[in-house]
Amino acid sequence: MSLHLTRRSCIVGSVSALLALGAERVFGASGTILTQPHFPDYPFKLGVASGDPDSSGFVLWTRLAPKPLEGGGMGPESVQVFWQVSEDEAMTKIVARGETIATAGLGHSVHVEVGGLRPDRWYWYQFKAGSEVSQKGRTRTLEHRNRPAAETTALKMAFASCQHFEAGYYTAYDHMLAESPDLVFHLGDYIYEGPSRTGQVRSHVGPETVTLEHYRNRHAQYKTDASLQAMHAAAPWVVTWDDHEFDNNYAGDIPEEKSPTERLEFLKRRAAAYQAYYEHMPLRTTSIPDGPGMRLYRSIRHGKLVDFHFLDTRQYRSDQPNGDGMKAPGSAALDPKASILGEAQRTWLLDELTNSRPQWNVLAQQVMMARVDRERGPDEKCSMDQWPGYEIERRSILNAFDERKITNPVVLTGDIHTHWANDLVMDYDGKDSRAIGSEFVCSSITSKGDGKDVSREEGEIQAENPFVRYYSDHRGYVSCRIDAKQWQSDFRTVEYVSRPGAPVLTPASFIVENNRPGLQKA
Repeated sequence: MSLHLTRRSCIVGSVSALLALGAERVFGASGTILTQPHFPDYPFKLGVASGDPDSSGFVLWTRLAPKPLEGGGMGPESVQVFWQVSEDEAMTKIVARGETIATAGLGHSVHVEVGGLRPDRWYWYQFKAGSEVSQKGRTRTLEHRNRPAAETTALKMAFASCQHFEAGYYTAYDHMLAESPDLVFHLGDYIYEGPSRTGQVRSHVGPETVTLEHYRNRHAQYKTDASLQAMHAAAPWVVTWDDHEFDNNYAGDIPEEKSPTERLEFLKRRAAAYQAYYEHMPLRTTSIPDGPGMRLYRSIRHGKLVDFHFLDTRQYRSDQPNGDGMKAPGSAALDPKASILGEAQRTWLLDELTNSRPQWNVLAQQVMMARVDRERGPDEKCSMDQWPGYEIERRSILNAFDERKITNPVVLTGDIHTHWANDLVMDYDGKDSRAIGSEFVCSSITSKGDGKDVSREEGEIQAENPFVRYYSDHRGYVSCRIDAKQWQSDFRTVEYVSRPGAPVLTPASFIVENNRPGLQKA
């Protein structure tokens, strides 16, 4: 990428930020840009990251934060930051370089959109501010979307969610790093918003997050973890949020604890949470927040092999029916006006599924789609916070898979701190139990603490829900390999997170064959 294009990208990003945040928040009161800054400490303590790759480039990210837990420790001035991309780790074969501006209004974060590179290649990158040089990161481009599936390189992908800092150590990321995936997906609960609790493995700094500074400090604390930093620096990430990046179990502009008189304060808090999220993630300028709104739904493609459609099931949803919780579905869950996606996102998703036609169609999202009955016997109880709480829309997506002949639909899910492998069936009452897709649910990285044996509970769940093929209550992630013939998901688990060093196990693996719906044990 030329310097001219880089400056243009900076200008476009700045204009978007001005619309969303106000000029005084982006550039600071004086508009001063420091070209030779002096930092009170090493400014790259939060590491480096990349994300949202396509066939010609990716986003590069860092944030200048010499005092990460004190608002970053930077002044009001903007800072000039240089970056470069190389074909080799020694940084001797530079293929793109440029400069950008880290502004106080965006927490001195840096988002560089690099383009013009070769498809399906690994690259290395690095930043420089003043005399300080960042760590090196590794990232990659994907294959051009016109490349036939049979000729597209197989893809190794891992996905994770729910990494409560207080609950344990991020050992799972050490094992993920050793696998060297091409892509990493994070499906929500990257941070937790609550205050520090007693008796935890580690402690949050600061109170429950409410202000922009609170959210910045919480993200920064999570980013200081060495295992998380290393995984970010090793491969491009694609991220979406769930609820704890802002407020537990919120629905659109409705908080978990209902109080209509406080709606304006709730939206101010949401704006702060969304801005801090953008500041700390490798996202494109299309995701710059606009007040309390921020677009995260988007698609990532690897040739004609696979399309990943990333969803946001929090920002646009209507209120959970039946008072939330684990309830009998009832008529409220059958309200045709209830939506977990919102009209604009649902229309976008159906258009993407219908028009692209890759070998594999993937929904990467937050809450479980399978309608799992958690009540033994003839009665039924499902989670109202998950897709069964929005049953009509859930059925409409499954019907679209079937009626529009969407090839090989796979749903990737986080949220519930347990591993699941589910066949997605047309009728959960048994009249039409054929599988039309598959769902893989990853456990948490740390949330819920050390795992436990649930073999008896697994049997009870499967007796009520024969489409559930696997269930585990150990921490971990899911590692996937995708090629033109099959999809394989390996469930990785660690036995404990309350202390470092847990070994990794693979207690279950499943295969989905091309054009053969339904899970098979590997």
